Amino acid sequence: MLTTMTSKLSKTLFMPGIVAAFCLSLWLAEVAQAQPPRQGQNQQNPAGAATDRGKEEPISGWYIAGIAALAILILVGVIVLVIFFKFIGLFVQCWLTGAQIGILDLLWMKLRNVDYPMIVRQKIALVQANTRISTQELEAHYLSRGNVPKTAAAVIAAHKASIDLPWKTAAAIDLAGRDVLDAVKTSVNPKVIDCPDPVKGRQTLDGVCKNGIQLKARARVTVRTKLERLVGGATEETIIARVGEGIVKAIGSAEHHTDVLANPNLISQAVLKNSLDSQTAFEIVSIDVAEIDVGDNIGANLQANQAAADLRVAQAQAEKRRALAVALEQEMRAKVEENRAHVIEAEAQIPLAISQAFRDGRLGVMDYYNLRNLQADTDMRHSIAGVSGGSSAVNVNAGGERQS
Repeated sequence: MLTTMTSKLSKTLFMPGIVAAFCLSLWLAEVAQAQPPRQGQNQQNPAGAATDRGKEEPISGWYIAGIAALAILILVGVIVLVIFFKFIGLFVQCWLTGAQIGILDLLWMKLRNVDYPMIVRQKIALVQANTRISTQELEAHYLSRGNVPKTAAAVIAAHKASIDLPWKTAAAIDLAGRDVLDAVKTSVNPKVIDCPDPVKGRQTLDGVCKNGIQLKARARVTVRTKLERLVGGATEETIIARVGEGIVKAIGSAEHHTDVLANPNLISQAVLKNSLDSQTAFEIVSIDVAEIDVGDNIGANLQANQAAADLRVAQAQAEKRRALAVALEQEMRAKVEENRAHVIEAEAQIPLAISQAFRDGRLGVMDYYNLRNLQADTDMRHSIAGVSGGSSAVNVNAGGERQS
């Protein structure tokens, strides 16, 4: 409030002071011009007194220099007065609180385009919190485009919580893009992280025990920020991924799913032994299994799927063998037809052989009739017995002898 009042007062007095200095310089110039001639000069030239009476004595350069110097002094005084009233409020605050910031320091901050009221407020807060931070460090962080109020609040909070957080570390965290105040709050008040993250779409972590039963678990991880590892340390996503991997591994190492259901603490103990918070910006305080449910019988489903796959393989192999058998059958039928063609061809040679036997005299007429009677008798017997193919099976060799 005092700073605002002095700032308004300085702005109010600045222009009237300049105007007053300018008017005073004009008045002094008129007074110097209206000064009468000196007495010594009139005594030396009495004869020409009437002649020089109407003339004025020229103004001396000393008068003009004095007037200019007086005007400059007045202007400087006005400027000093304006600066004094502009910074007096902040200076009084610094003096009363022991912030040790002088008027010249405020002026230099103004010339360096630094938000000096904010610097003064943060310096007072740091001094009152018994943290010794120099004004130059605050200015350097501001000129580095850092968030001075948030950094100062983080340092004060860490100091009150007996956490070692130097100003350089806090400034580096802030310039790295991390929320240093939130990090201090997380270090004082541990943060709870859901694993898996519901925002990412998955609600549970699914693991399969050695007996093939699927378990669906959901854990809550309590973490505390490690300020010394905040710059360069991994974020919450790494913690969630590592804890999820550890839970799935712990469920997969269980012999029977009832062991995990009876004692879910087995999962927490197995995960905490793996030092999942290494190279991260957090320290894992605890891992609590919030929910665990029984899922599908993955082992039975896998065995059923394997059996179905084996059945399909066996059917494919049987189909292959059937196709080979069909192909072989077709080949055999082709060979039968081929042999039958050879038989028909051989039977076609019989009439030719009989004709040749007639010509050569090896076969007589009675022999031919007897052969015909034998063939007719054989066909009749075949027809009575129901044997297909009534053609005679009697062949005559080249010597004309009969064979049945």
